Amino acid sequence: MDREELHQNAGKQGTAKLLKGAAVLGAAAVLSKLLGTLQKIPLQNVAGDAAFGIYNAVYPLYILILFAATAGFPVAVSKFVAESVIHGDHREAKRIARISGTVLLGSGIVLFVLLYLGAGEIAGWIGIQQTEKAIRSVSFALLLAPTLAVLRGYFQGYQNMLPTAVSQVMEQLIRVITMVALLLYLAALAYDEEWIAAGATFGSVTGAAAGLVVMYVYWRKAMRNLSDSEEQEDGGSPKAQPLSTRQWVRRIAAYAIPVCLGAIVVPLLTLVDTFTMPRLLEASQGSELEAMRQFGLYNRGLPLVQLVVMVASSMSAVLVPAMADAKARGLTDVMRSRAEMSIRLSWLIGLGASFGLAFAAVPINIMLYKNSEASLTMAVLAFTALFSTLNAVSASVLQGAGVIHTPAQALLVAIVLKALGNVVLMPRWGIEGAALSAVIAYAAAAGLNLVQLRRCTGARFALRPYVIAPTLGVVAMGVCLAALQLLAMPAVAAWHVPERLSASAIALVGVAGGAAVYGLALLRSGSISREELRLMPELDRKLAPVLARIWPAGRSAGR
Repeated sequence: MDREELHQNAGKQGTAKLLKGAAVLGAAAVLSKLLGTLQKIPLQNVAGDAAFGIYNAVYPLYILILFAATAGFPVAVSKFVAESVIHGDHREAKRIARISGTVLLGSGIVLFVLLYLGAGEIAGWIGIQQTEKAIRSVSFALLLAPTLAVLRGYFQGYQNMLPTAVSQVMEQLIRVITMVALLLYLAALAYDEEWIAAGATFGSVTGAAAGLVVMYVYWRKAMRNLSDSEEQEDGGSPKAQPLSTRQWVRRIAAYAIPVCLGAIVVPLLTLVDTFTMPRLLEASQGSELEAMRQFGLYNRGLPLVQLVVMVASSMSAVLVPAMADAKARGLTDVMRSRAEMSIRLSWLIGLGASFGLAFAAVPINIMLYKNSEASLTMAVLAFTALFSTLNAVSASVLQGAGVIHTPAQALLVAIVLKALGNVVLMPRWGIEGAALSAVIAYAAAAGLNLVQLRRCTGARFALRPYVIAPTLGVVAMGVCLAALQLLAMPAVAAWHVPERLSASAIALVGVAGGAAVYGLALLRSGSISREELRLMPELDRKLAPVLARIWPAGRSAGR
């Protein structure tokens, strides 16, 4: 009985450690993505839409190459390190990291040479020769990022997520600082858009260097702490014959390569625009510079969409282990209820955010980018927030349930639809057509995930909490935002308030007020019940005075 209790306590401690690690990584991901998303706004403000377009054409290419080279190795390294640690073989864990680091460093050098020397050729494939300098600039990050990925995998194998979290935040912080500093410096010296975009992409190099420095500090500290363990190993009983370096290379590659192939699907979807939109825009506009300006206008709405997806899908960090735990225990009802709740919450968040961004597109556009150009494109693109959120959360639920192929297959379908949509819709509607094709592509991916989710978990999606009740909230939010803009814009114009200042005030008040109206409508309609809200005690405590009026004593909102 004592042994059984020890096992139970160990299991609880392991689960707590897993969830704590997921929470640490989730918080770091939110902060780092927030920094990475917001950095694009000063680039457009200072350098203009052409430099903004060049940056957004090159960066997805770098992310694709980086994912293809490194995405699976932190997972593989963490797996094999964890297995070695279980057997108390810390020396072998360190050896795994060193072998993986050597392999990835070699691949990084090869990719750097190919990207640097082939920058002109790649720019020709994109169809915009002005991207050449930015491609060369970002290529240097491939000399640093592979080693960074291996060190992160090593510490994750010890279930120590703090080094990864700290390095991620530091990487993004230095990246943003470098980008803004070079942006201001190059703009002050009157460099053209090509050089400014190259300076912006160079932030990825300094960011990777900063992240690597952080990981090296943690590595040195870990090596000092492990020296005693290695001495004990030397004096202890002999261990099984270790694998040779070649055997480890084969074993790590066999595990990492399939993960890498699955990981590149996401940047491939973004890269579709890089290789189709500039050419299509140049054919219709007749100018390479105007094509990049239009591409920059199209990308104005993406940082806002990414913020919404980032916030809503931050729950993904705990969904995978939560679903996996329920599956391992055979708790099918728990799996179904967790799937239903996560999908419903992501739908409600994405729906409100999409309509809110669409309703307030004009003042938000002026606030962030100084003018209202391409506001319709931003409004259409806003609806990718809904389907991207659904896609991200449903993919996490499926992975936790053990269905790992469907999310990648759904995104492959989305890639084809996005490419076809650009070719068919852009000649007729320009960047608005590209935005519409993005909505269609993400909706298809989310739909395929949800169909598979229903099959494997039995989750049901009733009409009332997904359509009827949220529609009332969207209508109420829309009326408030429309009234605010119709009444406020003439008033501030009469008072001669600067346009950007007045638009900023309207946008901020509108976003806060619209979110409050939408949220209260959801609570009142029962789309979110009080019982579910109690699962988030901090939020429940803050909303208690309002909830007391919505839900009188003795009454509970339910569905």
